[in-house]
This record gives sequence, structure tokens and C-alpha cells, in this order.
Amino acid sequence: MMGTPSGRMRQTILEWLKDPAAHFPAPRRRDLAETGVTARAVAAKLGVPRRTAEAHLDFLTRLGLLRTRRSCWGTCYRRDEIRIAEVARVFEKGW
Repeated sequence: MMGTPSGRMRQTILEWLKDPAAHFPAPRRRDLAETGVTARAVAAKLGVPRRTAEAHLDFLTRLGLLRTRRSCWGTCYRRDEIRIAEVARVFEKGW
């Protein structure tokens, strides 16, 4: 999956969300690590339409790698570190 252009884009998104404050501008009084990042912010950074970013974010959410939170800014996405660690262990064991 990660060898495809879509897979690389999703991997990039996951990397950015490890430290969202380093990759995305934060509105005042908002901790991006806690609240998450909007699809609009991800789309702007990727240089793709918002719908494209939303499709990638929704895919990662369905896999359980991201968690969502509704806010006045829209849906915000952040990593689910526990789930990511679980998936990494499965691949380390070779299924």
C-alpha cells in the first residue's frame, strides 16, 4: 500500500500528524496535538483539493489510524498512537 502514490501521500499525512505544530499553522489558543488538524489544512499543505485530502483522511480513519473530533472548524484529525503501535507490532511479527 505505501508504495503507491496514494500510499505515500497517506504516509506523509501520518508523519505530519506526529508533530502537527511543526507542519501546520495553529490558530490562537489551540493545541493541534490535542485538537487535531482539519482536512482544509492538510489539503493546503499537500496542494490538493480538500475532497482529495478528506478521502485520504477518511481512509486512515476507517483503518483506525486516525481519530476524529468535531469542532467549530469542522472535523479535526489526529493520530491514534495506540492503534498505530498495534498495527506496527503485527507487521513486525510478520502477520
